[in-house]
Amino acid sequence: MTGLSKKTTESLISHESALLTGWIDNLSDTGALSDGRIARAEVEAQAREFLRSVTKAAGDGSSLRIREEAWTEARVFLEGLSRSRALAGFDASSTASFVFSLKRPVFSLLQQEYKDEPAVLAEQLWLFSDLLDQLGLHTVQTFQKTRESIIARQQEELLELSTPVVKLWDGVLALPMIGTLDSQRTQVVMESLLQRIVDTGSEIAIIDITGVPTVDTLVAQHLLKTVTAIRLMGADAIISGVRPQIAQTIVHLGLDLQGITTKANLADALELALKRTGQVVIRKE
Repeated sequence: MTGLSKKTTESLISHESALLTGWIDNLSDTGALSDGRIARAEVEAQAREFLRSVTKAAGDGSSLRIREEAWTEARVFLEGLSRSRALAGFDASSTASFVFSLKRPVFSLLQQEYKDEPAVLAEQLWLFSDLLDQLGLHTVQTFQKTRESIIARQQEELLELSTPVVKLWDGVLALPMIGTLDSQRTQVVMESLLQRIVDTGSEIAIIDITGVPTVDTLVAQHLLKTVTAIRLMGADAIISGVRPQIAQTIVHLGLDLQGITTKANLADALELALKRTGQVVIRKE
């Protein structure tokens, strides 16, 4: 792809102030400056820096393929802007509009510069439009990657919060499960529970499934894996919260839970765990 003409880049530089004014006005019209999350002065500074990086990269007549080295500064700037907007809670559309809102003032400027050269005008408009499309797409791609990273981190945090390991008594841990079990969550469960067994030297771990809505073959397999891992650590496991509906489902599916102690509720499981550890709770008269 051929580069912008020298006349175009010189015009962009000499009319920088007017371009920035028109650009910011366009952003304001789209509502990008109305929610208060980012100050107008900050947007103006970002716009000025981006415009200068574009004119610098295009000023030597280099290719307009933004993956080339000449466009490194512009790419890095947009990547930083996209990440900051994603962290601030902006959406992809408003983030991309930062780039695309530059089209109108630049097009108006080029129409004045090439009003007597329609063929050249068409070429320069096409080149600049394609350039901004590439930069806008790069902005959206970076934004999406950042959002995906944020979502993945939040999911990990939620998994950790939804699988707390509680010390009920000396030598007795409990893991209350809430929600559906899947492979990823089972892995988090096993890692956190096994680490707590090592840290506390506990002998018994109670897995409470009162908050698990349904138990199917896959969920049962995940439970069995967790129990097996607990036993390999030298501890024993008790599954509590086995409601009548879950018991019927387990029987209907023909699942083999032989060798695994189950209790209807957490209180019964704790009572059994205390007995196994040689402790008795006596009601005070």
